[in-house]
Amino acid sequence: MVVNLPELVQITQRIKHQGRRIVFTNGCFDIIHTGHVRYLRSAREYGDVLIVGLNSDESVRNIKGGKRPIIPQADRGEVLSSLRFVDYVVIFDEPDPHTIIAAVKPDILVKGGDWRVEDIVGRDVVESYGGNVYTIPFIEGATSSRIIDSIIEKYIIQNSKS
Repeated sequence: MVVNLPELVQITQRIKHQGRRIVFTNGCFDIIHTGHVRYLRSAREYGDVLIVGLNSDESVRNIKGGKRPIIPQADRGEVLSSLRFVDYVVIFDEPDPHTIIAAVKPDILVKGGDWRVEDIVGRDVVESYGGNVYTIPFIEGATSSRIIDSIIEKYIIQNSKS
């Protein structure tokens, strides 16, 4: 389910009151691929509820450049929230999810193995109340950028040579 931050705060308060563990991760998730699916499935295994912070279209443009995202935020949010191991999606405009992490106070913060634990945004918040921060091994070659490059090579560059 895609929710806004005030709704998410209320939801997470109920979840914590039930004694369930909240896992948080975030990303652009522009073109959902196998690497994303495996990553999110693994993240969910750390707790009972998985919340995904999704960079808004504006945030993605600021991080990845003006040609991204390929898929609009509403569609990315719907696809993510449809995965059985994703419980909630919250879209954010900021360059990073620090504000969401501080508001939600997840028990576990997870990022891909392309991040060093000490560089993960929100680590300071999560560790301040005894939460844990983990990385999940990065799957080489499974990136949205690689998919885009492949499409360009196969359908634009090769067609222009014909």
